[in-house]
Amino acid sequence: MSKTEKPPDRDMTVVRVFARCVKAIRNGMLIQRVSRTDKEYHFQDWFKSRLEEIGENFEIGGRNSYPDFRMVATTDGFELKGLAYPGREASFDSNSQVPTGLHNGRTIYYVFGRYPKKPDGDTYPVLDLVVCHGDFLNADHEYVHENKSVKGFGSYGDILIRDRKMYVVPTPFRLVKGVAHKQTLILPANVSPRKGLVRVGDLCRREAKKLIVGYSFDLLANDLLPKKVPNPEAGKEHRFVAWRVAGSPNDVVSMRSVSQEDTEAADSGDGDMNA
Repeated sequence: MSKTEKPPDRDMTVVRVFARCVKAIRNGMLIQRVSRTDKEYHFQDWFKSRLEEIGENFEIGGRNSYPDFRMVATTDGFELKGLAYPGREASFDSNSQVPTGLHNGRTIYYVFGRYPKKPDGDTYPVLDLVVCHGDFLNADHEYVHENKSVKGFGSYGDILIRDRKMYVVPTPFRLVKGVAHKQTLILPANVSPRKGLVRVGDLCRREAKKLIVGYSFDLLANDLLPKKVPNPEAGKEHRFVAWRVAGSPNDVVSMRSVSQEDTEAADSGDGDMNA
């Protein structure tokens, strides 16, 4: 790097991307669906255009890699979740990785965008947007996702059972109030973004009393039993701040009171989730 070349702003990449997303929504930049069978990449393509607008190099992950987009000059990564509306919005399925704010040395941000479930064409708007630090969904950085298997099942003992875990995670639309039909950025409270953003809410998540450290499945009874231990950091608070671009509605963003059972009941149906 030359002496006159400005180093990348390592802390504010997410702010610049978020601001570009807000500008695109205000200017009516629509999602472009390639075909009616495109149920995954249309929202990703829209976000990819916003990344290109900030002028920084990035890499695109493969179909089953994590996260979806990885910045080159900084350690930021973005995982995209497109939500059809109205439809399933209280939780999303994560097949490859438990959400977290830190993965392989990268700071991970989740990008949730809702769009019409039944558009009348192949172009349609982003109805609302939430970009949040991964720690808002799960603050554990230690767990490593792996799929395992066991051999010897079946009458002849030659069938393999594969333990392929899927994680069902509450979305910000379920966790907080005040984000529907708005564009909101949720960052850890110790991150101070640059000018141009307005603080619209203080959020707090508390760690659970117990942690699941394992589970067993009874093939005869079809019972799945979790193994729980006390959480040594039970009640620990993780604080976050909700931000909006100046000039946006300043409706207050606040936490909902949500239990695991509430989240499961809200998503008893299915929907287009995993863009």
